[in-house]
Amino acid sequence: MPAPMHPASLNETDLTQVRCPQCRGPLSGSPTTGPLVCESGHRWPVIRGLARLYEAGEVRGNDRLMNLIYDRLAPLHDPAVALALPLCGTGTEPALRRTYFDRLELEQLKPRADGAPIRILEIGMGTGANVSWLRDRIPHGLDYELWGVDLAEGMLKLCLRRLDRRPEPRVRLALADAHALPFADQSFDRVFHIGATNNYRDPDLALAEMARVARPGTPIVVVDERLDSSTPQSAYHRLMFRLVTFYDWAPREPVSMLPPDAVDVRDEQIARFFYCLSFRMPEPSRESPPEPPSWTRRRRLRRRRP
Repeated sequence: MPAPMHPASLNETDLTQVRCPQCRGPLSGSPTTGPLVCESGHRWPVIRGLARLYEAGEVRGNDRLMNLIYDRLAPLHDPAVALALPLCGTGTEPALRRTYFDRLELEQLKPRADGAPIRILEIGMGTGANVSWLRDRIPHGLDYELWGVDLAEGMLKLCLRRLDRRPEPRVRLALADAHALPFADQSFDRVFHIGATNNYRDPDLALAEMARVARPGTPIVVVDERLDSSTPQSAYHRLMFRLVTFYDWAPREPVSMLPPDAVDVRDEQIARFFYCLSFRMPEPSRESPPEPPSWTRRRRLRRRRP
């Protein structure tokens, strides 16, 4: 007999919002026991109540390393962050969260004309530390859902425990890869990601995926490490930054990784070690057919390689 579903696990209704990460087709099957199957025959298991909507073989390089770290050492994550931020001279967690939550413009959300709930996506949900912050900033009475995806099962397990302590029925969780998000185009009214863009195996593709699933005009907010170059840094702070970013000794400037048609781009250093990048995608032009999404072009090229 299957274990009872956690309220944050996907249910039958939620399956209408999920797509196969391989072909983008709709999924069917049991969200309790799995597998979830698309019309093309791709099968996705349900592991301890969490749908795993990514191919393990696609997780390579830094993604594989960081997934292993986050999965095995998940209980240490939140205490380590709380300890490291003051040591690095980057301020406090609340101060950082206030900055990037302002960029999400949550107070401007309004009920959808079609009656569907407002849908917000956090990529790299982790232990769910942003859930309460988001809940407190959503306009009172607004019908919304917070969808959270992460590669690391260990992190989402801690998120489930957090939700057990303070239930939030609007949260939906799944295991997924930022490079192949299991959602249809223009599915979300807000999209944000904190703290892993630099170590993605293909950050351009991950950002293109964020842009793909965001509705036109939606704020897309990304936060990650970058040493503040506008002020002198001591040897101590340079060393600490290198320890924090051990996975990438030559991080790229985030703006250079954005989709070329991104608009309202705002790149700001919000702390000694962190930038906040926000942008939006415009309405598609009706004069010419849209270019295939970058994830499609890249997958085609990948499949042609011997």
